[in-house]
Amino acid sequence: MVIQRIGFACKYMHPDQTQSKKLLEEIQRPLNTRSTTVQWLNRQTVDVAEQRLWDIMVHNIAAYKRLIEYVGSLPPQLRMVRLGSDVLPVYTQRDWAYYWQQPDVVAYCEREFAKVGDTARLLDVRLSMHPGQFTVLASDNPEIVDRSIEEFEYHTDVIRYMGYGKQFQDFKCNVHISGRNGPAGIKAALKRLSPEARNCITIENDENKWGIADSLELADDLALVLDVHHHLCRENEYILPTDDRFKRIVDSWRGVRPAMHYSYSREEYVGHVDADTLPDFPALLEQGYKKGKLRGHSDWYPNRAANDWALSFLPYTDIMCESKCKNLASIDLYKYYKGKDNELSSKDVRTQANTSIAEFA
Repeated sequence: MVIQRIGFACKYMHPDQTQSKKLLEEIQRPLNTRSTTVQWLNRQTVDVAEQRLWDIMVHNIAAYKRLIEYVGSLPPQLRMVRLGSDVLPVYTQRDWAYYWQQPDVVAYCEREFAKVGDTARLLDVRLSMHPGQFTVLASDNPEIVDRSIEEFEYHTDVIRYMGYGKQFQDFKCNVHISGRNGPAGIKAALKRLSPEARNCITIENDENKWGIADSLELADDLALVLDVHHHLCRENEYILPTDDRFKRIVDSWRGVRPAMHYSYSREEYVGHVDADTLPDFPALLEQGYKKGKLRGHSDWYPNRAANDWALSFLPYTDIMCESKCKNLASIDLYKYYKGKDNELSSKDVRTQANTSIAEFA
């Protein structure tokens, strides 16, 4: 039986966000990654800087595992999560890249990341990553392309450490087309990626220059991700699962279950729209709302009509929620999908979360 999944991105949030900031930080820290900056590292002695990188590495890999264990405690349809990109900070920075190639560091990563991957496979948690906006594989600047390939291969190293990248789309690592060279630039960059990177890379349509039609030029080269909010913002269209373009996106996964992205405009801009009516984007623009503002992601999913529309894709693709309230919003969407609020009550979620903290801290 195929599991139809709803996931969330990168960060765990405790169900009771009314707690003090200090207490929430204490509760959430074990499941979330930490980072540092080149500027801070450069101000320290080498010994102090390297110790900080070691401590962050140890914490972050453990946080990955704890987060996956938390996700694995949820119902099967919620076992999907995007892992944060900052697990190994400054990995591609010229002055600090050497650190991550030291034998003791590599040995630790190989051993501990393997446990992370084993945990995900044991608990049947679907994983993904999403390099940031500065990964521009289709740039017309060769230096930016070089750095973007390095950044994508950093993510691939993490994926490889976890035991993925061995076959087509056993792990999703998603980027936008971006860059002036468009689909042709992506095709050129693909030739320079490692086999594991090519197995994992996916491309999504964006809300600016490169839409679904542009992504479809790559359908024979890699798997495509439909971002329905990006498409809505760019084309003012609520695309449907019956659309031939979506069918071609599904086909690009070559039999692997696809994943799509679902987000919604922020509540302060569309909260006034009746919850059982899809927001009329052209009308909102005529009312003076700026498209740039409408592109932002909401905290929750308050519009039932939009949720019904997004969930109509679930028989064909998993849904990655890109809302600001992370796991809390994905659980709410799941509860809405199940059609019964007591399927996974707040009390149940809080108990699971607290159990996770007690066991994994």
